[in-house]
Amino acid sequence: MIQRPQRDGLACAATALVFDQASKALALAFATPLSAGVEILPVFNLVLVFNRGASFGSFSALPWWVLSLAGLAVIGVLSIWLWRTPHRWVGAGLGLVIGGALGNVLDRVRQGAVTDFLDFHWGAYHWPAFNFADVAIVGGVVLFLIGERRR
Repeated sequence: MIQRPQRDGLACAATALVFDQASKALALAFATPLSAGVEILPVFNLVLVFNRGASFGSFSALPWWVLSLAGLAVIGVLSIWLWRTPHRWVGAGLGLVIGGALGNVLDRVRQGAVTDFLDFHWGAYHWPAFNFADVAIVGGVVLFLIGERRR
């Protein structure tokens, strides 16, 4: 029987993956207007970008399959950790990271790059575009750290 931390982690991973892939499908469906950028708020745009690298475009010279294999290796290690943790917050955090990483790996396998579309900025200063997989990864790390502090 699956214990509560693992069940929570799997639920978080599945939710992050489904939400990420659905939002990317919408971004791709509206590729033409998003390629020029659509202002939603004075500090937030939707813009379609394909990131061939990892965080902030780093390692973009590496082939997509190398980054995919690295992502799968991380997912494997985190999955083992998830299966062994007795703590719910740690399990939920690991699940979010796993789901987000899996969403980005799927993009690389399907199209050789990760679909990014969320663009926050202040004046001319733009944070690199990102997606909901990235949000799940960052949120998962935060939950994981909270869970580790609560132990």
